[in-house]
Amino acid sequence: MTTNEEVVREAYRLAEGDTLDGPGFRALFTENGTFNDMPNSLTFRGDEIPQALAGLAGAFPDIHRELLGVHALGDVVAVELRIQGTHLGGFPTPAGVIPPTGRRIDVPTADLWHLRDGRIETFNCYNAANVWLAQLGADPDFEAAITAATTAAAEA
Repeated sequence: MTTNEEVVREAYRLAEGDTLDGPGFRALFTENGTFNDMPNSLTFRGDEIPQALAGLAGAFPDIHRELLGVHALGDVVAVELRIQGTHLGGFPTPAGVIPPTGRRIDVPTADLWHLRDGRIETFNCYNAANVWLAQLGADPDFEAAITAATTAAAEA
């Protein structure tokens, strides 16, 4: 019998740049399972799940997840990890694509996996998006954010 921890470890193995297997990763989910990119408020379902993996591997072909701690608590598996890779492809953002920089990323992340009957029902990825962007050289534009918020408040 496969444990919940083994299912999650297999998911990470299938998402590695050198073994990327989107359909295999998707097969670990329940029919209505979801992959939630929490910092970016994105939810992937069904065939979108392997597409999300492929998109990330397109930007970071050598993507690797260094698992620092894996803790199975019943039907929940909590993982502390670091997402690592080299930025060799376009990285999409709401403002457009960041062209390849060749920079390495090493992003602190925490993932929560909720399983039911040995399959993934919900995968919530909490990566430090601000660290990720800073490592790519795309620091936040706080001045523009303050100006936009000030303008919006004045118009309200």
